Amino acid sequence: MADEPQKKPHLSALVGHTNGLTKPASLAATATRAAAGGGGGGGATASSKKLVIKNFRERPKLPENYTHDTWQKLHEAVGAIQSSISIKYNLEELYQAVENLCSYKVSATLYKQLRQVCEEHVKAQILQFREYPFVVHRNYKNYSNSLDSLLFLKKINKCWQDHCRQMIMIRSIFLFLDRTYVLQNSMLPSIWDMGLELFRNHIISDKQVQTKTIDGILLLIERERNGEAVDRSLLRSLLSMLSDLQQVYKESFEQKFLEETNCLYAAEGQRLMQEREVPEYLHHVNKRLEEEGDRVITYLDHSTQKPLIACVEKQLLEEHLSAILQKGLDNLLDENRISDLTQTYQLFSRVKGGQQILLQHWSEYIKNFGTTIVVNPEKDKDMVQELLDFKDKVDHIIEVCFQKNEKFINLMKESFETFINKRPNKPAELIAKYVDSKLRAGNKEATDEELERILDKIMIIFRFIHGKDVFEAFYKKDLAKRLLVGKSASVDAEKSMLSKLKHECGAAFTSKLEGMFKDMELSKDVMVQFKQYMQNQSDPGNIDLTVNILTMGYWPTYTPMEVHLNSEMIKLQEVFKTFYLGKHSGRKLQWQTTLGHAVLKAEFKEGKKELQVSLFQTLVLLMFNEGDEFSFEEIKMATGIEDSELRRTLQSLACGKARVLTKNPKGKDVEDGDKFIFNGDFKHKLFRIKINQIQMKETVEEQVTTTERVFQDRQYQIDAAIVRIMKMRKTLGHNLLVSELYNQLKFPVKPGDLKKRIESLIDRDYMERDKDNPNQYHYVA
Repeated sequence: MADEPQKKPHLSALVGHTNGLTKPASLAATATRAAAGGGGGGGATASSKKLVIKNFRERPKLPENYTHDTWQKLHEAVGAIQSSISIKYNLEELYQAVENLCSYKVSATLYKQLRQVCEEHVKAQILQFREYPFVVHRNYKNYSNSLDSLLFLKKINKCWQDHCRQMIMIRSIFLFLDRTYVLQNSMLPSIWDMGLELFRNHIISDKQVQTKTIDGILLLIERERNGEAVDRSLLRSLLSMLSDLQQVYKESFEQKFLEETNCLYAAEGQRLMQEREVPEYLHHVNKRLEEEGDRVITYLDHSTQKPLIACVEKQLLEEHLSAILQKGLDNLLDENRISDLTQTYQLFSRVKGGQQILLQHWSEYIKNFGTTIVVNPEKDKDMVQELLDFKDKVDHIIEVCFQKNEKFINLMKESFETFINKRPNKPAELIAKYVDSKLRAGNKEATDEELERILDKIMIIFRFIHGKDVFEAFYKKDLAKRLLVGKSASVDAEKSMLSKLKHECGAAFTSKLEGMFKDMELSKDVMVQFKQYMQNQSDPGNIDLTVNILTMGYWPTYTPMEVHLNSEMIKLQEVFKTFYLGKHSGRKLQWQTTLGHAVLKAEFKEGKKELQVSLFQTLVLLMFNEGDEFSFEEIKMATGIEDSELRRTLQSLACGKARVLTKNPKGKDVEDGDKFIFNGDFKHKLFRIKINQIQMKETVEEQVTTTERVFQDRQYQIDAAIVRIMKMRKTLGHNLLVSELYNQLKFPVKPGDLKKRIESLIDRDYMERDKDNPNQYHYVA
């Protein structure tokens, strides 16, 4: 008997009452659990008995008028919610009432009744808007009109907010209906969606209300675009309402909004392009894009972002791309306005074809600006420095403004190559001379690191030049001067430049230049041996001779000048010749007097000095050991120095800063009949004084000679290339031969010049024309 009290609580749980209703569905389940519990409890104290629980034979019936009474309560509650007054009944009680009705399959009726009540309420709301006197005129400056519009929007917004709040409350009461019956019937909208549908069908779909609402919203947005402060939360709420009402936002609002935006910015673009400068206009475009982006974030639907921004970009940018660049790009680049150029690139990158048109104008600017530097002979003096500065400037713009865009880098290189070769040969010559000015001793401007950086920049400009052989000719000439006169600032810098040229143009390009350095190094070794040789001589003499042996093929061509050396010099020359040819039989030595220099010891009243002078200056000064005064003609006769060279030599000794001679009559120029007297009163703070030769400026003839020599070398190269190609192909048409030559030759050449070289080779029997086809050539073995 001990198990009886345990069973009663279980059995008492079998029947549950809520407002007088039995829950048959719950009953069977609970009873099964109780049986299991009871069996478990009884098993411990008594013999096991089976307890069988069965469902009611008849399903419990709803009390009379229950459905009607319950709906009345629910109807009353819905009415209270819609009227914003307090509900008499407990919400939990109302929820349970709905659950009970649904349990007895009254769901369909209940849903229908609820929809009807909601529909009647929504229909009643439309009257307040139809009676509203406001009619929208799109003139936002009309104050009363704007005020009426705002009041209407606030009223529709209040109606929408009330409707949403009411539907949330109603749905919370009818939640069981929403989650069971409605969920199981896919054709029925949920209670919330039903509320949206009713609001859309009976309020927003009303033509007058919809027009007023959308025009009112557009009016507010227009006012905001014109700089007025507007109620953004009102806009956000109303546009959220249109979005929630499905197609209303897309079909009725967005299309009209984008049309108005399009018209606004089309007119604004046309007007501001006339009124404003390019930087101000671009700043305005950027501002407008930011504002529209902010509108999307703040109150517009996210789906509007793409068409809205595209509309602004099209009307303010795409329609004016060429006009913007023609009006202002050159000024921005001339004045190096980095921030404005950055903004230009960013904005143009946003629109289709923007970058392409910017690229074209960028290229045109570089070509035009570069051409003004290159083609004007008056700018030759500063051409290379200006090119380097211009290159630095465009590099900086590409890096900072154009985000290192490869297209802009490549087009910049093409543009540089185009303009720098508009004037053949001259840029190559001037670059060689610029390098010479940087590598020459006395250039105190740069440290080793700075010099290396300058050389790297020069190599970039050098790459753009087609006639690199012209550069080589002038560079070789200047390098020879630096090496022979000892004017090179740094051997490391010289070799660094040589290494850069070799890397850029190949070993063949620098072979002669490298040969010049080898000659200088070999000459040092020869002089060590010569000094030992001289020590073994019976009469070594008082003059310390240093000779540089130059291989003729490596060095520039120098015109030999016969002068009258004194006997000691001639004797030393013969001694060296005997020594050198004794070691290297079969070679021929040709003395280059124009390249010689010497250190003379001189005595003045002030004391002894050493004079560092050229060989020609030496020959003149040594004459004053024999006498104190000589005329121009006497000096010319005694030294054998060519007339113009002698005049410059005497000018340096008698008219320069260090005047070891005096001229009578005084004057800057040396004339026939002038007399020169040794200046015993000469004073100088230094012990060793370098008397610079008056440098004869490179004449036009010299430049032409160098250029002609390059042209001659090119002819040899063309001839060699033609023979090489014909030897390999045996037979070839004229056009194919010319095409192959353009591929092989590394310098610019005109078709007419190629034709002349082909004719020359035919005349010399290297090749012949085909008898039947004059445009066909055959190689002659």
